[in-house]
Amino acid sequence: MKERKRLGRQISLLCGLVFLLAALQGCGAKEENFDNIPLTAKEETDIGFKNVSVHDPSIVKDNGSYYIFGSHLAAAKSQDLMNWSLIGSGVTKGNPVIPDAMNEMPEAFEWAKTDTFWAPDVIRLKDGKYYMYYCNCEGSSPLSCMGLAVSDSIEGPYSDKGIFLKSGMNGESEDGNPYDATEQPNVVDPCVFYDADGRLWMIYGSYSGGIFALEMDEDTGLPLQPGYGKKLLGGNHLRIEAAYVQYNPDTEYYYMFLSFGGLASDGGYNIRVCRSGTPDGPYYDSAGHDMIDCAGPDGSFFDDRTAEQYGVKLIGNYKWAWQEGEDGKNRRGLVSPGHNSTYFDEETGDYFIIFHTRFENMGESHEVRVHRMFFNEEGWPVISPYRYAGEDPEAYEEKAVPGRYKLLKHGRQITTQMKESVNITLFSDGRVEGAYTGSWELAEDHHIKITLGEDTYEGIVCRQYDEFGKKYVIGFTALSEDGTAIWGSGLAAIE
Repeated sequence: MKERKRLGRQISLLCGLVFLLAALQGCGAKEENFDNIPLTAKEETDIGFKNVSVHDPSIVKDNGSYYIFGSHLAAAKSQDLMNWSLIGSGVTKGNPVIPDAMNEMPEAFEWAKTDTFWAPDVIRLKDGKYYMYYCNCEGSSPLSCMGLAVSDSIEGPYSDKGIFLKSGMNGESEDGNPYDATEQPNVVDPCVFYDADGRLWMIYGSYSGGIFALEMDEDTGLPLQPGYGKKLLGGNHLRIEAAYVQYNPDTEYYYMFLSFGGLASDGGYNIRVCRSGTPDGPYYDSAGHDMIDCAGPDGSFFDDRTAEQYGVKLIGNYKWAWQEGEDGKNRRGLVSPGHNSTYFDEETGDYFIIFHTRFENMGESHEVRVHRMFFNEEGWPVISPYRYAGEDPEAYEEKAVPGRYKLLKHGRQITTQMKESVNITLFSDGRVEGAYTGSWELAEDHHIKITLGEDTYEGIVCRQYDEFGKKYVIGFTALSEDGTAIWGSGLAAIE
């Protein structure tokens, strides 16, 4: 059946090319006209979301519910990844996650000279208990520590087991050498996971000396070896942090997601990815760059020029432009999306990416967003153009793919610039016209190849819910070989 479908598509494409040649020779092939397509649905589809503010959300599923844990002891849960309820927030005596953290963890707060937590990670180990890897940091320097708290319930309360890593100290560091912030890590942003062989790992680090890996003891939850572990990338205070690793059993790669830039609304935060055949690297991007070479220039602070050259950039600041005749005129752009986690559903094979984001003209207020994630034919993840709305991404007919689209091109910069959509048209004969010109073709299993100018993008076609226009549309998401992401949002509403 698949062979017959593929043959049919090839014949259709060939026929389209024949008609195109005929038109060019003056034979009068009829041009498709998408000018009068309906931009709004006949009946609005109003899907509700209950949003929550959890900075640096790290996801874990337990007993049918999804939980996210973030900075400042914020935690929330959801049944559907769309409607979230807050469990607790703030380092206060009323927070059920850690009811009296200031007294529970005095060593951590005293060392890091702070009164709050940064991004944690929670995992259930083989003893059935929940292990929270927490971190504290002074904020203006890499004076930080990482500790472990354990609970019988995922929602807490968590009891402190003490800190096990420090950075920023005077004198000797964890590896026995004098601490050097340009070479050694800021011990924050832990991500703890099992590899394909059942070994436990922690990837961590932020700015300063870079991102590091440690193998962990699943009996104690602590590192198997002293010191900071193996360096994977970064250095010289390069603005890279929030490592999160997802294994894909189909590609057999470990994908490390990272946030580049600064997290504030004017910081240009953006999510990038690289991959490795082993959990502790080496990691490479789609252009073949070894991420160990990704470091800031000597003597620099927060110089992004090197970082821009590395990693596959999946998402940065963006905005879907409004079109005349379309619902949802007041569309907000997303600003500084980042510090993500991911989730793989082993039963359905679905992947999701979870991150916090700020918004256009809304200062530092932030909310959690969840998008579907797919893998293209080259084995690289691509993010759905719109937030997850419970949709079946494959619920569309191939004949609906040709048409007018909004196109977003995320670029490779670390920038505060808002990437705004432009318009293109995908014709059934394989042409692309509009703000960019080129060609496109469909392959098996909803894969699409789009050529715009000299760049070719591999990705996925999917059904999406446009929450601004309150309609379902055809969308696509794709990557070029050099790690540039594009998104497409069909202007026509679909059932």
